[in-house]
Amino acid sequence: MSNILEWYEKQSDRLRLIFVIISGVALATSLTFSWTGKIAGFDPAWIVIVLCGLPIVLGAIVGVVKDHDITADVLVALALIGSLILKEFFAAGEVAFIMQIGSILEDFTSDRAKKGISKLIKLSPKKANLFVDGQIKIIEADQVKLGDILQVRAGESIPVDGKIIEGSTSIDQSAMTGESIPVEKNPGDLVMSGTINQNGSILIEAVKTAGDSSLQRMIMLAEAADAQKAKIVRKANVWAAWLVVISLTTAIVAGTIIGKTHNDFWLGFTRAVTVLVVFCPCAFVLATPTAISAGIGNASKHGLLIQSGEALERIASSNIAVFDKTGTLTKGKPAVVKVQTLSDISEDELVKIAASGEALSNHLLAKAIMDYNKSGLYEIKNHKTLAGSGIEFEIDGKKYMVGKVEENLVGAENAVVTGTKESASLVGLYCESKLLGIIFIQDVIKENARKMVAQLKALNIRTVMLTGDNENSARYVAVQTDLDGFKASCSPEDKMNYIKNQEAQGCKVAMFGDGVNDSLALRSAFAGIAMGGIGSDVAIESADAVIVHDNLDAVPYLFKISRKTQSRITFNLCLSMVINFAAVALAISGILNAVWGALFHNCGSVIVVISAFLLLFYKGRD
Repeated sequence: MSNILEWYEKQSDRLRLIFVIISGVALATSLTFSWTGKIAGFDPAWIVIVLCGLPIVLGAIVGVVKDHDITADVLVALALIGSLILKEFFAAGEVAFIMQIGSILEDFTSDRAKKGISKLIKLSPKKANLFVDGQIKIIEADQVKLGDILQVRAGESIPVDGKIIEGSTSIDQSAMTGESIPVEKNPGDLVMSGTINQNGSILIEAVKTAGDSSLQRMIMLAEAADAQKAKIVRKANVWAAWLVVISLTTAIVAGTIIGKTHNDFWLGFTRAVTVLVVFCPCAFVLATPTAISAGIGNASKHGLLIQSGEALERIASSNIAVFDKTGTLTKGKPAVVKVQTLSDISEDELVKIAASGEALSNHLLAKAIMDYNKSGLYEIKNHKTLAGSGIEFEIDGKKYMVGKVEENLVGAENAVVTGTKESASLVGLYCESKLLGIIFIQDVIKENARKMVAQLKALNIRTVMLTGDNENSARYVAVQTDLDGFKASCSPEDKMNYIKNQEAQGCKVAMFGDGVNDSLALRSAFAGIAMGGIGSDVAIESADAVIVHDNLDAVPYLFKISRKTQSRITFNLCLSMVINFAAVALAISGILNAVWGALFHNCGSVIVVISAFLLLFYKGRD
């Protein structure tokens, strides 16, 4: 018996679709026979009543007896039973048939909404090539341990987050980051699980296990998306229960009055059954979860993973966007932004000399200079590290030093330097104690940051930056991106307290961050959004949503799709109410009988589901 139940559970969706197809044919046959008067003995509508109606009646009984829950199924069951008493078999079959179509449409919408999530799941590699003593051993991806050396051949998916230790290649990151152009990766670069190695074979060192990889984190978050968690869904369910009570009362009162007025019990009973058929709040109940499922699904296709319907509702209601600086508004990686010569040496030559000396250093500023240099390197001698100052080295017998620029050496005669130095790290190149020039290095602002801020302002969302950096650095980023405000030198507690103070004043804060130091702010904010590509585990787990590819262009869209979903829910709820009350009025007046009442009302349910389904194709152009 248990095997049969298990088989039925696995095949329930397929069987339901088959039953609906059979029921559709049976219902059409019943209608044809009724028009031609050829029904004799058995009405094919009974097939529909059994296949589509019986599960609804059983579900209503279980809901009332076991769960003590009055749902839309109660009204549908009563409408079915009433139609059978009146021998309106076609009407009973029609009610059950269209309810099942609405249910299938709802599930179809939800399945489409989960496609972005299922794509992530399919990306998860099942096997890994473990490199041991020069040999390759194929193992399950979840057996990979930290520090394991793995080989990834051309065309293969990277099984876990890792660091390249041998080989260079191009990585297709489109599935994870949305980047259409493959990214060049060299030894020392990090690669993400689920991305694809396009060129030659590479060796990577596992820096995370399969269960803790960036892809798995995204999958776990995506699977948590549950439309039933939204507050507005719970409200809708409560309202639907009240509508059931109201509809029962209306049916009884209308049937009693009409029966007594016309001195015809069956006329009153017929009108009461018709009211039950048309007053069922199925469209009202379907309006919210289908819209939320579609909204979350639309967001997932754009690299936005929203944790739940409740999270989507909070994001839609937010009116302040608070950003961390490093890694969120900026790239989180030092880069050379300017080169200033203070002698007759050219900028390229200055960088080449500095890069030659920094080639042996692992400092972040040294790497920035190396990345900026495009002219090759000189052969150097007598390389020495000066603790706290920089490095010394010789080129062709000349002694150079690369290190911190002394403030007293940057005077009025170098006015071009003033102003920029406050937001950048200054690295000087000295020759025999003479300053030859200055290299300006800073965390570069993301190219689309200013555009993103402008779009948020157009949505009437105030923009603020909270950062642990100093006042000058914070002011520079705030001015360049046109933020409404900023607060510098913030500890994690300072960020959390700022958010709490704003919300105490009635504001609703959406916090965007990427690091461990943002986790308190993300948890305390009305809505927390993590920049997932480089975000820490703690930040992602603290967030209501994740921007997978760290693309700031997705931030305005996150608010747009959230707000669009909320407005679509409101529209669907209003539409369902209009359909319900119009149908009730027509039923009481006798214009709609049980058959046409079922068609009128349940077609309205289908319209509501289709309205929600269209959210999947929304692209942010209002």
